[in-house]
Amino acid sequence: MRTLFFEIVEGLRIAGNAIWANKLRSVLTTLGIIIGITSVTLMATIINGVDQQFEKSLSSLGTDVLYVDDRPWGFNTGDWWEYINRPPIRAELAQTIRERSRYAQRVAPMVDTDRTASYQDRDIDVSIEGSTPEYGVIRNVELAEGRFYTQSDTRGARNVCVIGADIANELFPVATPLGKKIRLGRYPCRVVGVHVKEGEGLFGGNTSPDTRVMIPFSTFEKFFGLSRWRDVTVMVQAPSTAMMQRTEEELTGIIRTARQVEPGADNNFAINAQEQIRSTFAPVKLTIYGVGIFLTALALLVGGIGVMNIMFVSVRERTKEIGIRKAVGAKKRTIMLQFLIESIIVCLIGGVIGVGVSALLAMAVNAAGFTAVLPMDTVGLAFAICVGVGVLFGIAPAWQGATAEPIEALRYE
Repeated sequence: MRTLFFEIVEGLRIAGNAIWANKLRSVLTTLGIIIGITSVTLMATIINGVDQQFEKSLSSLGTDVLYVDDRPWGFNTGDWWEYINRPPIRAELAQTIRERSRYAQRVAPMVDTDRTASYQDRDIDVSIEGSTPEYGVIRNVELAEGRFYTQSDTRGARNVCVIGADIANELFPVATPLGKKIRLGRYPCRVVGVHVKEGEGLFGGNTSPDTRVMIPFSTFEKFFGLSRWRDVTVMVQAPSTAMMQRTEEELTGIIRTARQVEPGADNNFAINAQEQIRSTFAPVKLTIYGVGIFLTALALLVGGIGVMNIMFVSVRERTKEIGIRKAVGAKKRTIMLQFLIESIIVCLIGGVIGVGVSALLAMAVNAAGFTAVLPMDTVGLAFAICVGVGVLFGIAPAWQGATAEPIEALRYE
């Protein structure tokens, strides 16, 4: 072990001197590795960011919440005619479920529309959601200031609202929004609460709570009405995630009875959960992973070939040195270890630069309003790949140097 330790230290010294003596060549050699490591770390960074944003967006739906709609989420557009002819979900269904279900912990109807919110000379496009106070508990609404609307607000159809952080910043850049009256389309509404800032939703548009206005369901009906074409969703919170299936089975029976579905006939409604979105997007994520891995492997292959090529040149240039070292008793293992260490160091230099470039690009992505996360395990993976590439593509040149005949090597000019 002591001998091996000294061989490694000596190999590091010789490799360092060789790389320093050919600085420009070493830097150019690492370009392929830099591109490869930047690709692998940037891919992992963006995918991690997308995963976090995806999970954050899904978490707002609730892991223990079922959504009763007239059509399934992510349905095939080829079936649109079947779904468009289904009878709409009515708000009264929420009360029916509340009265008949043994498992439903909380039930809330929900309806939405898009409008412009304005205050004085400022305005912003928003999504308006109408529901009951249970909505705040089911969706885990967190407020930065103020309060959520109450049962009293709902019974009286009061013109009160809770606004998102972006709406508050846009309409009230200096003053507090609490107590102020904004206009939702042409209807006045008093701000009673402000939602904490959540960041942009994964699905874009007005899907983020930051650009959402929440008002009592009765107020929404008073303002905008509940037409045949306005979709109502009923949210049902199960006792736990383990009880989701049992709650769904109970709901199916209750809703079939309420909607007078004949025995044996297909359901004219759908019960959705966040798992459906996850399963819908699973193939997309798999495709992103596959394309990323292919491009990364291609970049690393090119970089590895460049390292192997320059290592062959290095062995050729130092053939006489190899002959002298072997003549004075250096073992094959020692010569081979020396060149492997040099190959690994070249790759690690490229890895350090590549990780640095990825970190800068990740900062740029975050500054642009998207999410990119560079975890330490990805950095560790990048350096492990560097070592692997260095060994894999450096072993052939190292073996050539280690097996050189001393006499022939000494004669080399």
